[in-house]
Amino acid sequence: MTKQQTVLVTGGFGYVGSRLTPHLLDLGYKVRVVDLCLYGMYGYDALTPKQKENLEFLKQDIRNPEAVHKAMKGIDTVIHLAAISNDPTGDVDERLTRQVNFDAVGLLLSVAKKSGVKRFINASSSSVFGIKHESDVTEELEPEPLTAYSRYKMLSEWLVVSASSPEFTTVNVRPATICGYSPRQRFDLTVNKLTADALRKKLITVHGGQQRRPNVGMEDMINLYGNLIETKSELINGKTFNFGFENLKVIEIAELIKSELRDLPVEIKVTSTTDNRDYHITSKKVLNTINYKPVSSIAKEVMNLRKQLDGGKFADIDAPDHYNMKVMKLDRSHKPYQFLSQ
Repeated sequence: MTKQQTVLVTGGFGYVGSRLTPHLLDLGYKVRVVDLCLYGMYGYDALTPKQKENLEFLKQDIRNPEAVHKAMKGIDTVIHLAAISNDPTGDVDERLTRQVNFDAVGLLLSVAKKSGVKRFINASSSSVFGIKHESDVTEELEPEPLTAYSRYKMLSEWLVVSASSPEFTTVNVRPATICGYSPRQRFDLTVNKLTADALRKKLITVHGGQQRRPNVGMEDMINLYGNLIETKSELINGKTFNFGFENLKVIEIAELIKSELRDLPVEIKVTSTTDNRDYHITSKKVLNTINYKPVSSIAKEVMNLRKQLDGGKFADIDAPDHYNMKVMKLDRSHKPYQFLSQ
């Protein structure tokens, strides 16, 4: 780092953000977070007093032009994480999903360029691929989104690519399903839910089981975002990268978790399912382009999550704050046109 950069993290106290924000602070960046914290203040509360010295927190809506202009002042790099996240949650309210996952991205990009931001890192999703039968699902294959969430993620990628210029580096990241511990924990993600069930119930219930679900560990996710802040622009500008290293079937994930928790009498029960989303990805492009070396794995994230649960974290894993769907059904609004008509 030639100077102390200021990084804006939208959704900086969400599931990934609550791990990324302290990671960036520990790397020496100044961090500004904009987040409505609909799922609670867990990420902020987990920060140390020292970390908070270089943090600015704006509890604002990224659909609000005034809030976005304020958030962008003096920013060098934007890491855009804020979203209505995952396929089932996005279907609860498609209008809201479009506003947050597509409309707001255009607003953020426009204001970022006008404000002199140099780099924009966008969190998309590997779910844009839908169901693919090719052995290697590369970035060059045509997306075939199956849900509102993945459709608007796909469309936002085009906004990000189109905004790139020699003065404004933009890059899309398509993560696999992220797994692992976070202060703002999610138990509605495959690995996390099956791990919690194994520890609490000694029973892993698998719905279907033959669907492939690409996963990536939380530690790899935050490392990648940190790396992309400093990666040479010519390597990433205007590009899109898959990011996930283990393409396992759900039944294989369950068996892996059972193996990691072999000291417990965990059973696996298989039931039928109507959710046949099946996708897998290859991440050779990011490995080769920026020489990224994975540091985590499903097994490692399972053991870290077990350590947190065994230590007393998340006494009520059924609480709504741990499930995006539950919160979406309780607390949502359609505000952007109120902002635009002022």
